[in-house]
Amino acid sequence: MSFGSPWRLVALLAVPALVAAYVAARRGRDRRAAALAAQGLAPTSREGRARRRHLPFALLVVALVVLIVGLARPSATVRTPRREGTVIVTVDVSNSMAATDIAPSRFAAAKAAAKAFVRQQAPAVQVGVVAFGNGAVIVQPPTTAHADALGAIDRLSLGGGTSVGQAVLTSLDAIAGKQLTIDERQLGNDAAGLNIGYYGGASIVLFSDGENVTGPDPATMAQVASVAGVRVDTIGVGTPAGAVVQINGFSVATALDAATLQQIASTTNGSYHSAGDARGLAAVSRSIDLRFKIVNRHEEVTGLFAAAGAVLLLIAAALSVLWSGRVV
Repeated sequence: MSFGSPWRLVALLAVPALVAAYVAARRGRDRRAAALAAQGLAPTSREGRARRRHLPFALLVVALVVLIVGLARPSATVRTPRREGTVIVTVDVSNSMAATDIAPSRFAAAKAAAKAFVRQQAPAVQVGVVAFGNGAVIVQPPTTAHADALGAIDRLSLGGGTSVGQAVLTSLDAIAGKQLTIDERQLGNDAAGLNIGYYGGASIVLFSDGENVTGPDPATMAQVASVAGVRVDTIGVGTPAGAVVQINGFSVATALDAATLQQIASTTNGSYHSAGDARGLAAVSRSIDLRFKIVNRHEEVTGLFAAAGAVLLLIAAALSVLWSGRVV
């Protein structure tokens, strides 16, 4: 437990003084009562009553201690259930995304669709952003601060070739919160048996034209994602007819490879849609799996201490009135 205003705990030093004053006062009363009893002017106190008369004061002292601790603004780590989901928005930033077969360009359309998707997410959904070209990088770890994810998408820029398989792997890293270790030999021989952990309920939404020019193999990485319980929904950006883009002074023809994207979605029980399919994106948003998860949260518990102190004060006052006819 920690305190927001620990200096207020100094008030606890007054508690021993209050107890000492009470003891002194009770002894004085007891001496006077004993003198009167010796003269036959007052009844002798019963032992049981003599003991219970201290209970209201004891409760008062405990209440004061609890209230003073509450004034110090205590905070504690509380295990609470929270309904949440995780989705990684994975955006192709390769040079082929500069093609203009979708106006104003594939890249602009992908960013617009990705941002629209993020805006549709419930507050409990953690959204991360991965950008990929020849390689892939996590530009925004999963967060419920959706404005941060939108900002990360806005800052994306083009460059390099395309590795759809690496995009899936890095997205899995983002979901796991660490760099996953992949056994290259098993990846080539038995990808379906590769154990990287289970992340059921997490999703990847991949925006790309699907043209893959370097490893790892997208179909193989889709199998890895499937075994890990991660669904991959793919969003095709571009047209089958394609377009020609200028890359380093060369004219390069590029077209949408829907088959690759559809295979990834099918392997992971996901779905395939085009970037302009608003209904499809909405359906993907509805498919995000929200699950209850126990999380540790550091919360201020001043209210609990205040409530407990108030209850103790009421009990002390009630007992004092019941047994002695006065509050104090």
